[in-house]
Amino acid sequence: MDPLFLILYYLIKADKEQQGKFQPLDQVVLDSEYPNCPLLLKCADVKQHIHHVTEEKEIGSQKFHKYSQEKTLKWLKKKVNQTVKALKSNNIYVGEGVYAATFINSKQITDPKEDYVRYAHGLISEYIPEDLSKVLLKYLGLPELKSPTPEPPLKKRKLSDVPEEADDSTKCNSSSAKTKKANSKMSAAQKALAKVDKTGMKSISAFFSSKPKTSK
Repeated sequence: MDPLFLILYYLIKADKEQQGKFQPLDQVVLDSEYPNCPLLLKCADVKQHIHHVTEEKEIGSQKFHKYSQEKTLKWLKKKVNQTVKALKSNNIYVGEGVYAATFINSKQITDPKEDYVRYAHGLISEYIPEDLSKVLLKYLGLPELKSPTPEPPLKKRKLSDVPEEADDSTKCNSSSAKTKKANSKMSAAQKALAKVDKTGMKSISAFFSSKPKTSK
């Protein structure tokens, strides 16, 4: 993998934060989450090829760089063309099967050459930010493809057309709800009755019991 793909992320980030100022690379390729990322600058040919994605300025013996989208797009286009050549030389077919897997209508594609360029663009896009991928798509002269429009869902039947009967579970739930409601009322009445002073009062059962026989 070309290490410039990884360094590109830090160049774009620094360009946004520093508003396009030139900086030394060792101040650009820094990451608190990946403290070893400066080792990327020690990869073979990085400093030799960094000019493909940056503008350079040399002051004394020190070089300063800033991200260049124009140069980066030219560099990425070369990567796309190299990928197309590799696909063709290895007899890798990129036709209708590829578009079916990505839910793209193959009828939108009529040029076999465009098939390869578009597929290669997709592979390269795995290594670059999404915004840059969209800019590269236009730079390559490829129109955006729209996914086929899904068919509208079937209209739901009105409840008035087909009356639905409540199932057993609904009836049970309704019955249990009424029972709970009644219980809540009873418990409230019982609480109120408990507060009444019952001194000297007969229990209700006394009114229904048989009367004691009186002796003559």
